[in-house]
Amino acid sequence: MKCAIIGHGKMGREIERILAERGHSVELIIDEENASELTAENLRGIDVAFEFTTPDTALGNVRTVLEAGGRVVCGTTGWLAHLSDMERLAEERGGALFYASNFSIGVNMMFRLNRRLAELMNPHSEYDVRIEETHHMWKKDAPSGTAITLAEGIIENLDRKSEWVNSTPERGDQLEIESFREGMVVGIHTITYTAPDDFIQLKHSIINRRALALGAVVAGEYLRDKSGVHTMDNLL
Repeated sequence: MKCAIIGHGKMGREIERILAERGHSVELIIDEENASELTAENLRGIDVAFEFTTPDTALGNVRTVLEAGGRVVCGTTGWLAHLSDMERLAEERGGALFYASNFSIGVNMMFRLNRRLAELMNPHSEYDVRIEETHHMWKKDAPSGTAITLAEGIIENLDRKSEWVNSTPERGDQLEIESFREGMVVGIHTITYTAPDDFIQLKHSIINRRALALGAVVAGEYLRDKSGVHTMDNLL
């Protein structure tokens, strides 16, 4: 598989290492210094591009790949207001878009457990629910995309819309999310249902970035011969 890496920070370099381990080649690396080199011409012959940059640059990068009819795996969060536009563009240009707020297999299992737990909690209104997320001090968006995905799963499956207390960005849904930015934490997400006499807690912690990078590479391997819009639910 011939690959492009857009964003050569910590995640980009980890993806590069895993691609090499799995026998793939990196033909193009785009970072701040050479952002102008992300062109349709340079993307020619690329099977999959991996986009892990910032909320401010992700939309333009994804658009460039899709307008060239390419395939892109994107893990940058904080730009979801434009996701539906990029999904339409992928369909129109015959390219492929694989977006996930988190590529960890464990986190995506948590998404499923979260939805099921919300369904089970419907008859038990004595339990209040909140989400807590912690990331490293350099993460720019808060709440994280993963926390927003968890919130959406709860809101879709737990019928208490009148009780939500804080607005989550970009979606307008309401649910309490506490965000913390500290140290070198890769990602910790906790859902807690609390009643007067007990509590239930669902928690996932990422030990290192390799969990995220490996999931992204597996997504790229899945996407290499496909078109259209795909998610971790399709992959799993």
